[in-house]
This record gives sequence, structure tokens and C-alpha cells, in this order.
Amino acid sequence: MTYKATLQYLFKQLPMFQRVGPKAFKKDLKNIKKLVATLDNPHKKFPTIHLAGTNGKGSTGHMIAAILQASGLKVGLYTSPHYRDFRERIKINGKYISKKSVVHFVAETQPHFKTIKPSFFEITVAMAFDYFEKQQVDIAVIETGLGGRLDSTNVIKPLLSVITNISFDHTNFLGNTLKKIAKEKAGIIKKNTPVVIGEYQKDPAKVFKTIAKNRNADLTFANKKWKLELIKETPTTSTFNILKSPSFKQQHTNLKKITLNASGPFQKNNLITTLEAIRVLNETSNYNITNTNIQKGLKNLIELTNFKGRWYVESTKPLCIMDSAHNEGGLKINMKRLKEIPHQQLHFVLGMVNDKDPGKILSLLPKSATYYFAKANIPRGLKAEKLKDAARGFKLNGKAYSSVKNALAAAKRKATKKDLIYVGGSIFVIAEVI
Repeated sequence: MTYKATLQYLFKQLPMFQRVGPKAFKKDLKNIKKLVATLDNPHKKFPTIHLAGTNGKGSTGHMIAAILQASGLKVGLYTSPHYRDFRERIKINGKYISKKSVVHFVAETQPHFKTIKPSFFEITVAMAFDYFEKQQVDIAVIETGLGGRLDSTNVIKPLLSVITNISFDHTNFLGNTLKKIAKEKAGIIKKNTPVVIGEYQKDPAKVFKTIAKNRNADLTFANKKWKLELIKETPTTSTFNILKSPSFKQQHTNLKKITLNASGPFQKNNLITTLEAIRVLNETSNYNITNTNIQKGLKNLIELTNFKGRWYVESTKPLCIMDSAHNEGGLKINMKRLKEIPHQQLHFVLGMVNDKDPGKILSLLPKSATYYFAKANIPRGLKAEKLKDAARGFKLNGKAYSSVKNALAAAKRKATKKDLIYVGGSIFVIAEVI
């Protein structure tokens, strides 16, 4: 098959959660174990760092990868979902997996599909493991897709587990309380393996402490160890003073200031999680990551890792911000920041998926904004008219549009130079216009 035909096969023939939702979700690890066994278990042949959490996994994973790359390592990075290019999911030192490798992998493993019946996600996870092993990466950063305990990536035995935070998302799979969600995410905590939790939250912390103790896993809460102060922010960078930090092994001086090649209200928390993850990795492994490596990696985040999709500033007059936050935790932070940005009128291009309760998101959004409702171009996309009707119940008013591009074009036509445009609600909305 050609690359185009291979992608069509992957997208249309296989159950894909991003497109069809719950019916693509697998409730155990049997399939992925069978699939990687046919490949001689490539995931056992290189060291890994495993990431879970409701928000910030992607950003944190890219930051960790950038620092490791700046340390001279060949670094694999597996993330999901993708925005535009399927190959965004599988990168080595920021470079996408080749089209030839995608075609070859599917052709070689397809004979096993009839008996194993893997999902789209299971195949992409196996593809990443196989590619990283063949390319002989020094280490790989692996992000979970959904949850942790039953996630297809959870066949690895990492050097370090990282859980960013816990908020309400995918409650139909993970549970309807923070404790239940935390228990699922905590499934990535392994025996005798250190774990870093990004944010201390009372109820989830109890779950993490209990499971870590039972598995003899040393646990730290990053935001208990670090304190950062944002001192300067541009559309593409954030500079922080480090007010509090633990000592790094083999370092003569502690870090004092860091410039990050990314901006947005959530990046401080992600940076704190990243710094603690690197510190623990230094303490518990043979890696010797220096302050210079950390600063160089973070300052060149986009160049090193091809990072995209978070708090992307598309234009400045009017200021147009695109962000893939799609649950309560992420959107609460974003809405707070939008209030702090000087502007006359807020124009909000909004789309959502149809298997989540829109009310929980709509209740967080500003009533004073002008809304442009749109359906993302995937089967899971919530119809624009339905979203508009649901929003009306929360006193959010606007018009429905036939596509995300048309909605954004309308917002740009109506916005003055002093207005603010925000595009969000779903990663699939951003994917169409980024």
C-alpha cells in the first residue's frame, strides 16, 4: 500500500477513539501484549519515562524530551492524538517517523490483525515501540492515551513514572470522582520505580500515597518541592525566577532562572513537574543532566521537539489564541487567563465532541463573549446547532457555522484590532486551523 492508502486503512478500518469514541476503547491489555509479542517485545529493549494525568501530559512530555535531547541523547517521544499529521505521534529528536516506516510496519504486522483485532491506538503504540527499538533510541518518553491502568502504553516498565494532575475527563471510563480517576491514572506506578506527581490535590494524593507505598515506589509532589515566579511572557516564551528548588545531584549551584520556549497559563505547573522529573531521574539513574542541559532544552523546546498546539498565538491584531484544553481543569485555567488579557470584546470559536456532557464545560465559559459554534470534522464532533442550543441554556449566545474554518473566518471579520479571539473546546477544533 501507499502511505495514503495505509493511513486510510488505519483511520477507517480500525476502531479509533478520537473518531468514534467509546466503542473503540479496550478494557484490558490483552491485545497490546499479543501485538508486541509478535514484534519480539521491542518496548523491553530501551529505557522509558511514562506520563499520565488529566492535563499537561503533552507539554510535560515535550519538555522532558527537550532536556534529554539537550543532554546529547537520542530521544523517542510518543504522544496522542495528533493535530494534522499522523506522524506527530511518533518522533525521535523532534523528527517524525518516516512515511516509509509507517507503511512497512502496517504491511508487516497486518497478518496478525485478523486474529488479534487491535484498535487504532494499540497499533500506533506498537508502531512507536517497534520504531524506537529499530532506531536504537537512548530513552523514550511515553504518554498515555486515556487513563493509565488499562492504557495500551502500560506494558512498559519505566525508569520513572510521572502523573501531572487529576481533573474530570472521560468520566464514563475512569470514574466520576477524583479518587476514582486518580486510581486509574495511578495504574502506571510500578514496583520499586520512583513516581513524580505534578500537583498535590488532597483526595488524589491519598490514592497516590497508598498505591506508591504498596508498590515500594518513592513518591514526590513536584509543587511541594518547587516554587516559580513568572517574570516575563511573550506570545512564544515565558521566563521564570526559581524561588524554591531542591538540590540537584552533582550540581555546584541550583537553577535560578529559566526561559521556556512556550507560553500559556498552565506552563508553570508543567515546568515544575518537568523539573522534578528530571531531578528524580538524575538521582535514581545513571544520567547526568546538567543545569545547562535543562536551560538549553527548555529555551529551544519547539526547535528540539516540534512542539505545537498549546496556547498558540495565531495573530496579534486582533490577538487570536488557539488552545487544545478540553476539560474542566484545563479550561478553568485558560478562562482565568483570558480575563487578565486586556481586550474590548471576546470572540469565542467553540467546538466539542458528542460523548461528553457539554454542560460542565459551558458553565465555565464567559457569558459576555460572542460565540461561533462549529462541529469538528470527525464523527465524534458535536453538531454546531446542538452545541448552540445547549449553550443558550447557559446564556452563551452566538451563531452556528458549517465548519471550524468558517467560524474562525467570521470571528476575524467581526473582531477589531483591540478584540480577543479564542479558539478551543477540543483538540480536533484546533487541528483544523492551526
